[in-house]
Amino acid sequence: MDMMRKKPELLSPAGDMEKLKMAVAYGADAVYLAGTSFGMRSFAGNFSPEELPCAVAYAHDHGVRVHVTVNTMPRSGEVDALPAHLERLNDAGVDALILADLGAFTLAGKYAPRCERHISTQQSIANYACAQAWYDLGAKRVVLARELSRRDIAAICRDCPAEVEVFAHGALCMCYSGQCALSAVIGGRSGNRGTCAQPCRLPYGVNAPAAGGHPLSLKDANLSPYLQELEDMGVACLKLEGRMKRPEYVAVITSIYRRL
Repeated sequence: MDMMRKKPELLSPAGDMEKLKMAVAYGADAVYLAGTSFGMRSFAGNFSPEELPCAVAYAHDHGVRVHVTVNTMPRSGEVDALPAHLERLNDAGVDALILADLGAFTLAGKYAPRCERHISTQQSIANYACAQAWYDLGAKRVVLARELSRRDIAAICRDCPAEVEVFAHGALCMCYSGQCALSAVIGGRSGNRGTCAQPCRLPYGVNAPAAGGHPLSLKDANLSPYLQELEDMGVACLKLEGRMKRPEYVAVITSIYRRL
């Protein structure tokens, strides 16, 4: 291993200001959050246009970077609002934007030129060719699909110059990251629109009435035993899921990964 290699960035969830302060206090190198639009967690507290500059300033005052999600798939009637939103994030001093839609990615290059562009797990990047294509378009970092094996992650780190971000801890979707339509079909709340009702977490029966079983609810990912291996692969960032979790969760999980 190259002994001069930089340690991976520890990226913690910040669904609101209290969670952001917890992440900062317990050792995050960076936090990820959202404004009140174009983010995949509509039911997290999120940050209004007035609150966001204060959040960025607080994080920067403590040496912590801020990544903002702009990773829904906007409809044509919503695209006109994107430039102003991107300009606000740029002017607030946001360090990076987490993007999924190609049009939003392109607009970000124009209206938020100071912000790095990272590709969201919503794109389900699963191979080095896809990662390279986004890098060639101007992405600095790719957030890989959560379902990849260690061999897949290592291959992308080895064969693509883009920074690689991996979800190290947190919930797994029953489908490829964010691509599930179950919530939209059952209740009209789409995961791709940031309003997933998580029906997969409910009990279901298999050829029988539901009796407390949860066949669609996966166990959380936990890569804490493999952090040295991920570092040796060249993973640039370890991401902790949980913008909708309690502040205490953010504190505990950030402190554990910081110690490790």
